[in-house]
Amino acid sequence: MSLSAAPPRLIAHPVARLEGKVRVPGDKSISHRALMFGSMALGETTVTGLLTGEDVLRTAAAVRALGAQVVEQDGVWRVHGFGVGGGREPADMLDLGNSGTSARLLAGILASHRFTSFMTGDGSLRRRPMQRVMEPLGRMGARFESRAGGRLPLAIVGTDEMVPIEYTLPVASAQVKSAILLAGLNTAGETTVVEPEATRDHTERMLCHFGAEVRVCAGESGRGKRITVVGWPELRARDIVVPGDPSSAAFAVVAACVKPGSDVLVEAVGVNPLRTGLFTTLQEMGADIAFENPREIGGEPVADLHVRGGALKGVDVPPERAPTMIDEYPILAVAAACAEGTTRLLGLAELRAKESDRLASVAAGLAANGVRHEKGADFLIVHGDGKAPAGGGLVETHLDHRIAMSFLVLGLAAREPVAVDDGAPIDTSFPGFAALMNGLGARIEAGS
Repeated sequence: MSLSAAPPRLIAHPVARLEGKVRVPGDKSISHRALMFGSMALGETTVTGLLTGEDVLRTAAAVRALGAQVVEQDGVWRVHGFGVGGGREPADMLDLGNSGTSARLLAGILASHRFTSFMTGDGSLRRRPMQRVMEPLGRMGARFESRAGGRLPLAIVGTDEMVPIEYTLPVASAQVKSAILLAGLNTAGETTVVEPEATRDHTERMLCHFGAEVRVCAGESGRGKRITVVGWPELRARDIVVPGDPSSAAFAVVAACVKPGSDVLVEAVGVNPLRTGLFTTLQEMGADIAFENPREIGGEPVADLHVRGGALKGVDVPPERAPTMIDEYPILAVAAACAEGTTRLLGLAELRAKESDRLASVAAGLAANGVRHEKGADFLIVHGDGKAPAGGGLVETHLDHRIAMSFLVLGLAAREPVAVDDGAPIDTSFPGFAALMNGLGARIEAGS
């Protein structure tokens, strides 16, 4: 009889300051899309800077199963695509691990092919709702079978006779928007998504980069957007350079912000305005963050972030900012715990549908480390006193990489070390996280 190994616990110890220059892994959202869009294009797409975390590798395996040729050599990924609507029926179930982006975006591609496919994931992904993509794709003509509540494993009965729709998103979600637009590529006519609040627009930008006809205009009363894709384009292979992921840069940025005397430069970070809500909020809190050497790479704005540590103050974060920083609320809560005064985070309902119930996980992590807070159905209020938080707690990550990394950053700023029960999920988005942070002067190590 054999026993499975215990999850790898990590411990972060308090440090005086951080200093240095780093480059974080490639943007996860753009990496997923580069592989998917390259697989639907004709010719060879080359991708440099691709994130090689577990989530993106699951996408690579999935598009291979659909018939794309995907190879990597010396950090350059080459994708030979099968064209719009040219994918083949997967021979086996698609296991997407922890990646909600893979599952939801691939659902749009699979729904518009005349075959049946199956997808599943790890324990965390099987708890996440898929009904939000099943409903609009069902209107377009696909059929689905799932567990109760629209949860994985999921059977997708696709069709190549999809019906174009105009769909208003009930919840701001770039993943749902993207699934519909990807299905619309293999649909006659025009498919339109109306988003009452603008969400990250990597899909629209990259579709244009590959030669699709995409129209974007303001929504009613000037709020949100209407995005229309014209079906049956011939996507052409393109070269893609993936910028650093702002959601990954967030951990080094906040760690530097909350330690006075720190001086950190994070190079080549994507600063798409629909992804920079955290940096805007930190600046409102008094953080010294400079956007240096701004440029554009592959249609995406990029800059080097120069961060100097100092005192932060509490602020109110408006709910309409949520779509621009939905993945960064856990690390923002850490910054709020180190600030002086009260920080109110509003409009957080979507956090309950992430890799874990992130709202509950963040609140529990704060409680374990002596940080006063209040939690509601869609808000979190954090009370800071301008001093280092107590720390000393063990945080349950619930297989969530961002919970793990956020509370390790808290451990660097706290009075006592902070431990997370499982550091393994970090590799889904940020392989080498501990080594990168330790290179700046952090002290993150394996614990028992």
